[in-house]
Amino acid sequence: MRETDEEGFHEFVASRWPRLVRLALGLTGDLHLAEDLVQTALAKVYASWRRVRQAEDLDGYVYRVLCNANHDRFRKHRVVEDYGVLLSEPGEPDETATVEERAALWAALAELAPKQRAAVLLRYFEDLTEAQTAAVLGVSIGTVKSQTSDALRRLRTSPHLTDGGSR
Repeated sequence: MRETDEEGFHEFVASRWPRLVRLALGLTGDLHLAEDLVQTALAKVYASWRRVRQAEDLDGYVYRVLCNANHDRFRKHRVVEDYGVLLSEPGEPDETATVEERAALWAALAELAPKQRAAVLLRYFEDLTEAQTAAVLGVSIGTVKSQTSDALRRLRTSPHLTDGGSR
């Protein structure tokens, strides 16, 4: 890799790391696993950086690699996710939500199916459009709409969010 390409990749990683870890944290429920997942995704991106950096939507491309890497870990063996220790986003102070509210939200998210969780995280945490989310997940816009609709319906009735977080 040329030195300018290497510098460009390092700048990209430095500017996107917190958001990528936050997304991976939402997908995995474990900070250490999230960091490993981001590193795995970025290793794949690095290997093809000269081609990847020319992508029309570079962030969307990397989100897709990250979501695919997360999906791959389920193919190998059954993964048990524990969102109990997920209290705040890395690198960002949480000034609006209490620890209990955040823990209740993550507990409710943990009960969603992985594809629903990915759709909700990309749409509402990463603020992607339906079209961008569909591109990242490799599904149709209609699938994104139905996945997020079903997920939001489940979240509205989640015991974690409706009765003060107790279950």
